Amino acid sequence: MSIEFLFRLVGMVVMGILGIYWGAYLGKLAEASQELYAIILGLVGALAGLVLTPFVTTRPARTLRALLGKISAQTLVAGLIGLIAGLLVAALLSFPLSLLPSPFGNILPFVGVLICAYFGVIVFVMRQNDIFSIWRTHGPSKSDSGGEESGRSLQNQGASRTILLDTSVIIDGRIADIARTGFLSGTLLIPRFVLNELQYIADSADSLRRQRGRRGMEVLAQLQKSTSVPVRISDIDVEGVREVDDKLVVLARQLRCPILTNDYNLNRVADLQGVAILNVNELANAVKSVLLPGETLLVNIIQEGREIGQGVAYLDDGTMVVVEDGRERINAQTNVTVTKVLQTAAGRMIFARLEEGQMVREKG
Repeated sequence: MSIEFLFRLVGMVVMGILGIYWGAYLGKLAEASQELYAIILGLVGALAGLVLTPFVTTRPARTLRALLGKISAQTLVAGLIGLIAGLLVAALLSFPLSLLPSPFGNILPFVGVLICAYFGVIVFVMRQNDIFSIWRTHGPSKSDSGGEESGRSLQNQGASRTILLDTSVIIDGRIADIARTGFLSGTLLIPRFVLNELQYIADSADSLRRQRGRRGMEVLAQLQKSTSVPVRISDIDVEGVREVDDKLVVLARQLRCPILTNDYNLNRVADLQGVAILNVNELANAVKSVLLPGETLLVNIIQEGREIGQGVAYLDDGTMVVVEDGRERINAQTNVTVTKVLQTAAGRMIFARLEEGQMVREKG
């Protein structure tokens, strides 16, 4: 039995009783049958209570809950502080306003409370980032304990950062390793609609998509067990938007936080709308080893290249190394000299040739 149905029953009983009393009173005034009036208005009241009760009880409460779910905790705290500040100002103004002649002395104190409370909430919500930044800067870190407290303050600032996670970066799996290293600071926020999409992929009829979805579930479980970065799953949602990527962009703008992803299309859309993006692929390319022409590498050539005589090897970070005349050295550890480094959209590619000594041995 749902809560709404219980409220309907309570409303029906209450309105029915009020209808009976009101019908008896009207029947007495009209000098007619009080029982007939009581029965008719009692039935009308019961019907009205059964139909209208949810519109004044459960449905406004559900709407308020959904509205509060869209608002970040920082905004709620700023609004509460602004409300308290506005009421304090209104309390200071109420006494001099009450000394005004009637009717101003009776009306203006109440109007002042409404105006001060409204402007207090609006001002504090609009300037919430500035207010909280001042608190972080001049808060507990300015104590006598010096460097230790300052370091703790900086750590708290990093912990207060929120990062939205996209479905693609959860399925990718590298986010668990990145979080474990400690380079990622802040709270990883996973909205419920992202989790629902991940579950939909895990239940897909396609075996490949199903494996990717299940791997994403395993990665999410590893993130929750890890103590290096806090993970929070939230029921916050965006009304009026159906696509998950669009919801993430709108939510990131509302929360003023970045999106962690490796989806190229989401990256482009978010950039156009001014949303910060943390791209795992860009991070992977940035931390790859930097090699210059003339440097020597020890590689294991594992396959043939596209051109005649070429061999292909891979570094530990996945960078492809194309070796000239390396076809004869497949499945062998070989010293090569870098000739050119090419940066492409797919990543970094290294061209190399066999060392002079090895080339001589090969020819011999």
